Amino acid sequence: MKHRFNNTIVIALGGSILYPEEIDTKFIKQFASLIKQFVKKGKRFVIVTGGGRVSRLYQKAAGEISKITNEDKDWIGIHATRLNAHLLRTVFRDIADPIVFDSRHKRKKLKYPVTIASGWRPGWSTDFIAVALAVDYGVSEIVVAGKPSHVYDKDFVKHKDAKLFEALSWKKYRTLVPQKWTPGFHSPVDPVGARLAERSKIRAIVMDGRDLKNFTALIQGKEFQGTIIS
Repeated sequence: MKHRFNNTIVIALGGSILYPEEIDTKFIKQFASLIKQFVKKGKRFVIVTGGGRVSRLYQKAAGEISKITNEDKDWIGIHATRLNAHLLRTVFRDIADPIVFDSRHKRKKLKYPVTIASGWRPGWSTDFIAVALAVDYGVSEIVVAGKPSHVYDKDFVKHKDAKLFEALSWKKYRTLVPQKWTPGFHSPVDPVGARLAERSKIRAIVMDGRDLKNFTALIQGKEFQGTIIS
């Protein structure tokens, strides 16, 4: 399977990739080096960071101390994404927009080779934000670089006979996930982002974000492993 990109590429980078058990500085260094190589070849990147483990740690701590609402959990998650986003912006300091996009319409046009975005507001996942930015800047797809390497017909961790998809429609995909977004929900693309992507005709390319060799092949338009939702 191959995919050809235009010059601007939107990536939803899972927080669990940046912060699995602790901050993965080795991965971040390799990822940054790779992005900079593509920038030299004329590519432009918009990277939306998830909250990952740091988000769950704070949500869990708050829940152990007092009763918290989903909105409270969402705000904790949003601030975790902002922390991860500022980390990445610092890493890309020489080529990145100095402003982290923490709300919509921060810029009418992209001015820098790399733009970093975080969470925005409760009820809006970072998948949704990646799709929204693709819509705003005329990009026809997003790369969902998280833990799952593909979309499966059921939980592949619990079910050994889970079937993977190389391609499927948004209509089919939405039958596989709940219709409602809740903080901390796990799926390749969450329900809120999936609805906007289907409505806006944005494709999502789901892949294992840790596999930088596969990621390189994808960006180069070569054979890659993953799932295309359209």
